[in-house]
Amino acid sequence: MTVAEAVGSALGIPVLRLDFPARLAGRRAPDRAPVAVAHVHEQAAAFCAEHRIEPDALLLGGRSYGGRMCSMAVAEGLPCAGLALLSYPLHPPGKPERLRVEHFGALVVPVLWVSGERDPFGRPDEVDAHVGAIPGPVTRVHLPGAHDVRGKDAEVAAAVVDWAARL
Repeated sequence: MTVAEAVGSALGIPVLRLDFPARLAGRRAPDRAPVAVAHVHEQAAAFCAEHRIEPDALLLGGRSYGGRMCSMAVAEGLPCAGLALLSYPLHPPGKPERLRVEHFGALVVPVLWVSGERDPFGRPDEVDAHVGAIPGPVTRVHLPGAHDVRGKDAEVAAAVVDWAARL
């Protein structure tokens, strides 16, 4: 069961696990941010219309690139109740000077940050140094493992469910 399925089942809410246009086209390289962020906006609007959900009731998030694109969409004004960032790529591995945090100051919603203790995209001490730029409340969960916290889907889902239930 995917994290999205487990969260939806535990909370009794509809979920959408989306693929970005590049993946849908069979390309390995990810979309550039403007394309992916626009896709998040479009898919969120369609999901809200389909399920008759107000946009500010959505829980958005994703793993790695997907979480980053959702966070950028929220920073651009996409309304939501909270943002779950799973294995957020704070910087490329081995390049801590190339931070991906410029939009953090616009994240005024509650944020869940779940990452591996040995994540080469952002170790816990690096995360500590930058999550303070997020004005919304941030809940952090560190799990054993690296970027993908492989085999930890149940723990990731439990963290999301616990956090979402408190919103």
